[in-house]
Amino acid sequence: MSIRLRKFIGAIALFALVAVWALLAMALAQAPAIRDSSVLSVAYYVIAGLGWVVPAMPIVAWMGRKGMLDER
Repeated sequence: MSIRLRKFIGAIALFALVAVWALLAMALAQAPAIRDSSVLSVAYYVIAGLGWVVPAMPIVAWMGRKGMLDER
């Protein structure tokens, strides 16, 4: 697989990851415990806002990896 195609697929995967992550984070933010406590809300939004980076790291690593056929 060419590096160009790998980056294209990775970009689409990252967009999908961020969209799904945002929708799930918004849905979970409506839980009464999070919604009613300002301290818990701030902690939740910090964790949810930065949490998508962890599942995105393998996608970015895969995008930058050279395949066996890329050495031409």
